[in-house]
Amino acid sequence: MKPLRASEIGSYLYCARAWWYQRQGVESANQAEMNTGSELHRRHGRAVLLAGLLRWLGLITLLAALMLLSAYCTAQLF
Repeated sequence: MKPLRASEIGSYLYCARAWWYQRQGVESANQAEMNTGSELHRRHGRAVLLAGLLRWLGLITLLAALMLLSAYCTAQLF
């Protein structure tokens, strides 16, 4: 008997028949659609990563600008 993995529980809850076919080793008939979906997930993941990096870059730029403004205002006072 093959061990049951945690990811298989999610597959079973989503579609018990698809889980059973997967356990039997039956190949999915819609490979093209699955490959397209995987590519869309990869693109979305890259977009999310880029958005996070740009957010950090924006925050660092904002902090640098505030430090420069603070230094400029301090220099004007003295």
